Amino acid sequence: MFSFDGLGTLWDKLFSAQPDPPALLVLLTAVVALAVVAARGPWRIARNAVTIAHEGGHALAAVLTGRRLHGVRLHSDTSGLTLSAGRPSGPGMILTLLAGYVAPSLVGLAGAWLLGGNRITLLLWVAVVLLLAMLVMIRNVYGVLSLLVTGGVVLAVSWYATPQVQAAFAWTGVWFLLLGGIRPVFELRRQRNRGRMPASDADQLAGLTPFPALFWVGVFLVVNLAALVVGALLLAGDLLTEAGLRF
Repeated sequence: MFSFDGLGTLWDKLFSAQPDPPALLVLLTAVVALAVVAARGPWRIARNAVTIAHEGGHALAAVLTGRRLHGVRLHSDTSGLTLSAGRPSGPGMILTLLAGYVAPSLVGLAGAWLLGGNRITLLLWVAVVLLLAMLVMIRNVYGVLSLLVTGGVVLAVSWYATPQVQAAFAWTGVWFLLLGGIRPVFELRRQRNRGRMPASDADQLAGLTPFPALFWVGVFLVVNLAALVVGALLLAGDLLTEAGLRF
């Protein structure tokens, strides 16, 4: 039976602010995320989350610019592919190509904004909703499994974990997206130098605009670095305050 009291309780749970996390938690989660991004083994596994955000960025940009989205594929080597139909040139195609490499960092920045207001539960539930929305776009078995596992982990943490575990999970995840969004740009640069990615997003953008591929690699890097700086200020505001600084 529908209950307004139950709805009000859910609303309060979602939108109420949790207590400020300890400064040590903010610092340790940043260190853990950096270690995952820097280490080859953990990065190969965790990079799936970056790929999900990357392809989700392509898909969202395609839909918002009026292109027809045919589907998304996620592969076990952490690569992905988003298929859409429409004009092969023009602003819609440019924005669709541009969105991929900047999406993980921008998602991390949005997460940092929520965590800056201590909306931990809201962040986790928004993540679950976005993963479910992307699930309907997936067109291969590995992609479905990848999203189900990722979404299941986030849902389990949001539903069963203690507030302390939720905070550690949320801060680590957001730090990881902010930091992890940068590494693929350097990987792109290195692989292009070796001639291994002749049809990369940057190269396709070069074919649609007057600017060379290296310019677009630079754009990806500048956007992601800016997101990291702003996101770090949002996440570490309390640390800066304790250090006698104001943000």
